[in-house]
Amino acid sequence: MKLSHLKSILANLPDVNFKLQNGTAVPQHFHITEVGEVTKNFIDCGGVVRKESYVSLQLWNADDFNHRLKPTKLLDIIAKSESVLGIGDRQVEVEYQSDTIGRYDLDFDGTGFILVNKQTACLALDQCGVEKPKVRLSSLKVSSGDSCCDPSSNCCN
Repeated sequence: MKLSHLKSILANLPDVNFKLQNGTAVPQHFHITEVGEVTKNFIDCGGVVRKESYVSLQLWNADDFNHRLKPTKLLDIIAKSESVLGIGDRQVEVEYQSDTIGRYDLDFDGTGFILVNKQTACLALDQCGVEKPKVRLSSLKVSSGDSCCDPSSNCCN
């Protein structure tokens, strides 16, 4: 989710709620302790120089059980970050403490924000020597009840 999308959602919400992909809710008394733009300069395993930038939000739980961050306050924090730091309209990544500091992509389910698990990946599969297994489609066995794969079934028309 880009920062502009996050702001447009916040403008229409009564409350700010986050939860992990597994359904575990981030306690409602969370704080936003950082808003920033992070730039990562790196070389992948194929030797290609890369640069990524994203907006980072850091969520933190305190023992301040009476605290509730309202959408207007979060929008104010984002606006100040944009004006003071020159943050651009980039993808948003959320840092949140679970067993360790986790980094998550951000999604919205219509009522609250979902912290989406991030995955690592090789960016230079064609150069690093790791190959994906190749499978011939003709070698896949189809059970006799699956007529959809039969060319005469017209399932793809």
